[in-house]
Amino acid sequence: MLLEIKVKPGSSKDKIIQFKEPNFLEISLKALPQKNEANESLCQFLGNIFKISKKEIKILKGKNFQK
Repeated sequence: MLLEIKVKPGSSKDKIIQFKEPNFLEISLKALPQKNEANESLCQFLGNIFKISKKEIKILKGKNFQK
């Protein structure tokens, strides 16, 4: 499954904010975007939601990727 995700780091809690289109999510995370913390938190959060290991989740593009 391939998802496009907009992440809002430094939020008050980890949660899905909304589904915008098929396969597009907006997620808020408590973790800050430093030292890979937000990426690790995102993998853990998605792993919990989809009931898979966070090691099975791969981030293909990061912060600086432009469509």
